[in-house]
Amino acid sequence: MSGRIFQSVIVQMKEATDKVIGVVDTEGVVVACSELSMIGSQFDQSVSIPEEFGEQVSICDGRTFKAIGNWTNRFDYAVFVDGVDDDAKCICLLAAIAFSEAKTYYEEKYDKSAFIKNIISDNILPGDIYMRAKELHVDCDTPRAVFLIRQLDKTDMSSAESIQALFPDKQRDFVISASENDIVLVKEVQASIDSKELEKVATQVENMLLNDIGVRAVIGVGSVAKHLRELAERYKEAQVAIEVGKVFDTEKSIIYYENLGIGRIIYQLPTTLCEMFLSEVFKKSPIDALDQETLYTINKFFENNLNVSETSRKLFVHRNTLVYRLEKIKKLTGLDLREFDHAIVFKVALMVKKYLNSQGMK
Repeated sequence: MSGRIFQSVIVQMKEATDKVIGVVDTEGVVVACSELSMIGSQFDQSVSIPEEFGEQVSICDGRTFKAIGNWTNRFDYAVFVDGVDDDAKCICLLAAIAFSEAKTYYEEKYDKSAFIKNIISDNILPGDIYMRAKELHVDCDTPRAVFLIRQLDKTDMSSAESIQALFPDKQRDFVISASENDIVLVKEVQASIDSKELEKVATQVENMLLNDIGVRAVIGVGSVAKHLRELAERYKEAQVAIEVGKVFDTEKSIIYYENLGIGRIIYQLPTTLCEMFLSEVFKKSPIDALDQETLYTINKFFENNLNVSETSRKLFVHRNTLVYRLEKIKKLTGLDLREFDHAIVFKVALMVKKYLNSQGMK
């Protein structure tokens, strides 16, 4: 954001007080000030500014500071006023309000990233998207992919900047900090892009975060948006991809919404309905009655497409041994996994049970 926006506010406030008012960035560099000679200078001592912009002022080196927050709850600018008395505090608080309003106005009018952020956050009316896109010279019909990058274990404030460095064209590719852990990449793509190309992008981001910053991440990928107004829905898809992936694809770090399959349907079902389904399927004996060895056998049978010979080979057991185990499962549950319809019901039941466990329901 240009310092001249802050400077224009300072010029209007200058006549109301004889105290020096200014704005510094996160590096302590003065970007605007009523004392023109200070612009461009940097404070020698580290400035203690509350990162949560809802907090009150802080005092440092004879000056009163107040963070000017952004929508990520981290400050990117702070207002300062010379002095530590009550007048300085009052002026600092009022100036922070004025600067925040000016900053918001500037971003809404000129900042394309703020525009994209408003779209994915559903903070703009659908009818206003076209008009704002026209004002900002953003093409509505360009295909765009939405990647939700969720940092695991630890977070790094430089992650968003590092991702933006991978995609430096800020007029086409937008990197947005959605929360403390989540970063959204909205990237222009070709209309013919396939899942392999999307995976290359996601893998590039994943590897960069891990190798350069030491941050592990899981990435949710939504469907490709064909119009700007679809971005909010695609962002929600990326969120669902991560949430469903935590339940059914725990080993994957890149999860596509379009590949969630039946897991997406189960995730959206009420838990009461899921419990009712399990009780109806396993009338003879609850699913918990199956031991780990039996469940392992079942999963291997599914992995090998219900092929008895291939499954017995992978399990290193005789074919008759596997048939015996399948007969035992049939007696316990009433389901013969060698029959396709029964196998489908059992597979869904296992996924439903996994979902209920993820919700803390045993």
